[in-house]
Amino acid sequence: MPVTAAWACPNPPQPTLPQSTLAIESATGSHSFDVEVAVSEAEKSCGLMLRQRLGRDEGMLFDYGAPQAIAMWMENTVIPLDMLFLGTDGRIVHIAERTVPFSRATVGPPGPARAVLEVLAGTARRLGLRPGDRVRHGVFGNPP
Repeated sequence: MPVTAAWACPNPPQPTLPQSTLAIESATGSHSFDVEVAVSEAEKSCGLMLRQRLGRDEGMLFDYGAPQAIAMWMENTVIPLDMLFLGTDGRIVHIAERTVPFSRATVGPPGPARAVLEVLAGTARRLGLRPGDRVRHGVFGNPP
């Protein structure tokens, strides 16, 4: 998937998207998050652009439906984020910690991923998350 250009989001920030709960299972336990789910191209293009806050246990799940090359950037994103790139079964395949707000540098995993979970910067370290940990959510057929 090519990097989405900032102009593809017509009116950031986008309204709050449908929300659901997910859990991340790691060596440190099960961690619950309230997430917005971005599925359409427009929703994924806007993401968290120009949002002013993100709670400690909140995030946005970008579902691409099938494994593919994913490259994201932080242009027009105010909040520093951790990006968790997820495989088809919800397992973390790559973690990009503390991405830089307003950066045009692309961020992505070395191989294909099905989804991306964006959470507040520092969350991966705080929870001790590692590749191989599993995200449980309905999009992966394994609700929390």
